[in-house]
Amino acid sequence: MRLFRNAPATVLVNLLLTIGLLCMSAPFVWMLSTSFKGTKDVFRYPPRLIPEVPTLTNYEKLFRTVNIARPFINTVVTAVSITALSLLICSMAGYAFAKFDFPAKNVLFMGVLGTLMIPGQITMIPVFLLLKKMGLLNTYSGLILPGIASAFGIFFMRQFIVTLPDELMEAARIDGAREFFIFGRIVLPLCKPALATLGILNFTGSWNNFLWPLIISTDESMYTLPVAVANLAGQYATEYGLQMAGSVVVIVPIVIFFMFAQRWFMEGVALTGMKG
Repeated sequence: MRLFRNAPATVLVNLLLTIGLLCMSAPFVWMLSTSFKGTKDVFRYPPRLIPEVPTLTNYEKLFRTVNIARPFINTVVTAVSITALSLLICSMAGYAFAKFDFPAKNVLFMGVLGTLMIPGQITMIPVFLLLKKMGLLNTYSGLILPGIASAFGIFFMRQFIVTLPDELMEAARIDGAREFFIFGRIVLPLCKPALATLGILNFTGSWNNFLWPLIISTDESMYTLPVAVANLAGQYATEYGLQMAGSVVVIVPIVIFFMFAQRWFMEGVALTGMKG
């Protein structure tokens, strides 16, 4: 009886989820469809989801006339470097805030959390001027350094590490283990779900980042994929099919990456639970 009593609510929830899925996926489906359309099909009225004559012209032009390989390499190097360094720094800081006692610990942690309320646009100009004085404009260092640590990452790792039993660390200290050994051999292996979750968030954010690479890159040789795709827009006319093809090239690696890593992402969110 309970099964039948809950059936209308289950159907309603599934219906709402389906509607939400359609609303979220519609722009991506239209983007993919437009990337296979010629100019005539793009401006056809009424518009059609399925191209009348599918074509690969946009992709051929993208790889033939636009040097997409260099922005792709820049994006991979930037995203991988930011993700790796961020995981290391945020996990170390989270471990310190979770398991160490030192003066003004809570004040410092509140200060870190306080930076979450400051919009990134406010700090962007000071960071740009600082990197300019250091001679890091139009370099990989300029693209990577501002993103290697974040208040959210430190908070996220602290929330996970604080749930780990203190007895594990104490037993290692009694056996004479140093803190770096404890961190590398005990804490990090137990943090794999949280590290995977934070890694996915950092990687996708770095891969799709547009504003900072646009500001710090003064030459096309250092453009990342989002910046390169944005530059496909002409001054007097825009080839929408070409832009959509570029957008597909940007998004597909992220979709594939998330499909393989979603199990770790869900497990990390569930285990972290934002407790502590």
